[in-house]
Amino acid sequence: MIALYSKAKPLACPSPFNLADYVLTAGIHSPDKTAINIIGRTQETSLSYKELRGSILSTATGLLESNLKAGDKIALRLGNTIDFPIVFLAAIAVGICPVPLSSQLTARELGPMLARLNPKAICCDPQLTLPDKTSCTIISLSALTEFRKCSEASMVLGGPNRLAYMVFTSGTSGTPKAVMHAHRAVWARRMMIKDWYDLGSSDRMLHAGAFNWTYTLGTGLLDPWSVGATSLIPEAGTEISDIAALIAEHKATIFAAAPGVYRKILAAPKLPDMAHLRHGLSAGEKLAESIIEAWTTRTKTSIYEAFGMSECSTFVSGSPNAPATRGTLGRPQDGRTLAILEPTDKTVVAHGEIGLIAIDEKDDGLMLGYYEDEASTAEKRHDTWFLTGDLGAMAADGSITYHGRNDDVMTAGGYRISPSEVEAAFQSLTAISSLAVTQVEIKPDVFVIAAFYVSDEDISETLLHQVAKQNLAHYKQPRLYVRCDALPTGPNGKIMRRALTLPEGDRT
Repeated sequence: MIALYSKAKPLACPSPFNLADYVLTAGIHSPDKTAINIIGRTQETSLSYKELRGSILSTATGLLESNLKAGDKIALRLGNTIDFPIVFLAAIAVGICPVPLSSQLTARELGPMLARLNPKAICCDPQLTLPDKTSCTIISLSALTEFRKCSEASMVLGGPNRLAYMVFTSGTSGTPKAVMHAHRAVWARRMMIKDWYDLGSSDRMLHAGAFNWTYTLGTGLLDPWSVGATSLIPEAGTEISDIAALIAEHKATIFAAAPGVYRKILAAPKLPDMAHLRHGLSAGEKLAESIIEAWTTRTKTSIYEAFGMSECSTFVSGSPNAPATRGTLGRPQDGRTLAILEPTDKTVVAHGEIGLIAIDEKDDGLMLGYYEDEASTAEKRHDTWFLTGDLGAMAADGSITYHGRNDDVMTAGGYRISPSEVEAAFQSLTAISSLAVTQVEIKPDVFVIAAFYVSDEDISETLLHQVAKQNLAHYKQPRLYVRCDALPTGPNGKIMRRALTLPEGDRT
């Protein structure tokens, strides 16, 4: 049997269509219900569905009256304030293309991105810097507030395949690329609601990420609103140690975060009674089994993991209705068509064999392409497949075991080795708060596997070698161990293995 999964053909996206209109329609039936609550210890901002829709459509008018028109690009340099989702959906409502930018980026990092985009305007928080030579129109936070006093614009409907918004990749594979998404992208997210979230209108979804991250934007905002649920977002500056208390205080029923957030929450000696929490969601990077076990033991709830990417959001997951087989990412969501391809000739491999995870090019959630980068777009495509760049193996029931990035894979003794497999071997060492492995060059053309770890104190190399020997075949074991103050991460918190380097004294 070949590693190909296809089940339950999805309902076609309607036409005409508008992403913002779709997201806000459910709220029309419960106008006084809380749509979003930005929570914290200093202040709270809350909007009902009626207030949210009105703010979005009034802001859309403000954008149009600022000399912006359909087809223009507008960059969003905003923090975790209510302004972000309002202007994001306001732009989409009238055909303007919003491009979220991470609030963590420096002016130096932003320069090349803005030069490539050439946006007509930038919505900017004055506390966040911009490159010195920014020549486009700057729309301030105070101006965005004034926009909400405008009359309400009308939704602009059109074909579902037209451009809606762009997001930048995390940059783990090189220079960040601008990913173009169509209005239909939100339609594909319907498959997540059943096969990952188990989300309904009565839920209160608390997401711990920043608005500009696609995981937060989709899972924390757009998807709850599309079913009439309530979105809970911690205010900017909220300490991770306070999040468990916010879950309890605000009666969150679903909690979403990256694996590192769960790990830090679990570091607390005592957790509050999160009585209303049904389950947690995790995405962004591989979730360690030790985190799942610790969370389940201490909260009596499960965590359901999903796999995806900026180019197609999430499409493999476990859910309360169909939990993932232990050690796997889960199965393709119903309506998705996936295959595992041999990395060289791109043929479909057999069940159990490792290859490239590929998704059907007809998937509604798949990007239109990379902005002004046809070469990179073409590299991702082969026949009818979009190549994710991630390695996995598919079981007969569709369950997918993750084996890391194709470009992160290490080679030793003629074997290909997944970094995530090596990293998982050290989960039992609770003194290590984070760990990543990669191949390093210790002398010309001589490469070894090195493990970089973060801990309060040095850990005996004898112990590290012993744990590796107990858990890994000889060719998979790290030869070097390096203690670090922190591991390099991208704007969304993902560990960047390519940035791991040895101190000069260790290059022997």
